[in-house]
Order: sequence, then structure tokens, then C-alpha cells
Amino acid sequence: MKVHNNKAWWLVLPVFLLVAFSAVVPMMTVVNYSVQDIFDSSSRFFVGVDWFKQVLRDSRLHDSLLRQFIYSGCVLLIEIPLGIAIALTMPTKGRWASVCLIVMAIPLLIPWNVVGTIWQIFGRADIGLLGWTLNALGISYNYASNTTDAWVTVLVMDVWHWTSLVALLCYSGLRAIPDVYYQAARIDRASSWAVFRYIQLPKLKSVLLIAVMLRFMDSFMIYTEPFVLTGGGPGNATTFLSQTLTKMAVGQFDLGPAAAFSLVYFLIILLVSWLVFPPPPHNPQR
Repeated sequence: MKVHNNKAWWLVLPVFLLVAFSAVVPMMTVVNYSVQDIFDSSSRFFVGVDWFKQVLRDSRLHDSLLRQFIYSGCVLLIEIPLGIAIALTMPTKGRWASVCLIVMAIPLLIPWNVVGTIWQIFGRADIGLLGWTLNALGISYNYASNTTDAWVTVLVMDVWHWTSLVALLCYSGLRAIPDVYYQAARIDRASSWAVFRYIQLPKLKSVLLIAVMLRFMDSFMIYTEPFVLTGGGPGNATTFLSQTLTKMAVGQFDLGPAAAFSLVYFLIILLVSWLVFPPPPHNPQR
């Protein structure tokens, strides 16, 4: 029977305790606000689940939730296949492999607020290359006033910013496939599609699950980029859950409903992430 040495866990225990403390204390504060009506440090009343009932009946939550799921679904449908395609075309050896890896990593290094500012300028019809070019071609484009233009611009901005993450994850997964599989495929004279379908795609399953979970979580919590680019407009076209929560907590100072809203928000992300990446079945050793 193989004996596992778990002493290495003591090295990461301080970091684990620090992260747990920094996460638990804010969470307990939010839970406290979600069940009380707090006016000041000395005036507070226990309201139970009233804030949750109010939030769940709020039409703003329903509209933002539907908008958020549509947006996250579009992000996954575009970025996952595109990331796989880019990873398959990237060179595996030589100087160009290093160059491609560096170029692919550049968008991931740009801060979120800077990304929003870049696309805000890029899409302007007077000085932006994208806006000016589309209008010069006769295509009426204005993300500040047109709902469809705003939605497409936010989606394309996210694709530009985060497809590199999917591509790099898939690239690392492809490089981890042993060469014996490709040798067997060459002996059997398998086509490129057969190699992708029966060798590469099955071996990328774990990597793709991680990519889907990361991109869903991040796209579902998106805030900075659309806030800088469109401010949630025109109207509420690009107002997602995070922006609705911010308006409720900071703009209206409804701390109780905002706390309940944030817990519902957290549970939705947790549930969908669990459905995408369920824990492995328990298989005790005999």
C-alpha cells in the first residue's frame, strides 16, 4: 500500500488561512446585512428573509439575469471554438512558437479599465479607427445610441480580451499529448479531422472544462469593461448583474437588498460552476 506524505500542505497553510480569513469576514458582513435593516451602528432590525423576497421579485434582477446568461452563452460559444482553432494553428517549435505565445499573452496583461477605454476610443465615429471605418463604408455604427451596436461592441471586446486565455490553455493541453498517439495516427493514415476528433479533442476535455468554468465565471461577473465603454447603456442594454448590484448598493444605498442580491448572485455562479465542473465521484481504495 502506497503511503502519501502530506507534510507539504503545511507550506501552503498560511496562505490558505489568510485567503480564508479575507473571504469569510466580508461574506459574514454581507450575510449580516442581508437579514437586517441597518440604519446606523445602533439602529438595526432583524427582517429575516424579507430582503431576499424583495430581490427575487425585482424585475431588474430578472432582466439583468436574462441579459447576463445570454451574454455569457455568447461568450462561450465564440471564445471556446475560436481558442481551440487558434491553439491548433500555433507553431509547436522554434522561434515563432515563443513569439506567438508572447503575442497571445499581451491582451491578458492589459487592465480591465484600460480595455474599456481602448475600445471606447476605438469605436468612436470621429476619432476611432473602428467607428470611422464602418461609417465610411456606409454602415451606421454608434455604440452610444444603438442597442445592437453597443451589445456587439461589448461582446467583441470580451472576445478580443479573453480568447487568448482559452487558446493558451488549449495550447498547453495539446503539447501535453504524447507523440505516440500521432505516430499511430500516421501509421493508420488518419485524416486531420480524425486526429482532432479522436485524439486531440478527447485529450483536451479536462482543459476545456477548466476554460469553460473560468470564462463563465469571469463573463458572469463582468463589470469594468462595459461600465467604462457604455456605462450600461444605451438604456439598460449592457447593464449586467454586477452593474445592477452596484447601482443598488452604491447609487441607492439599499444595503440590505444589495446584500441579499449579492448572495443570490454568488449562489447562481456557484451552482452553474458546479454543474459545469462537478466533483469527481468518490472511489475509496480497498
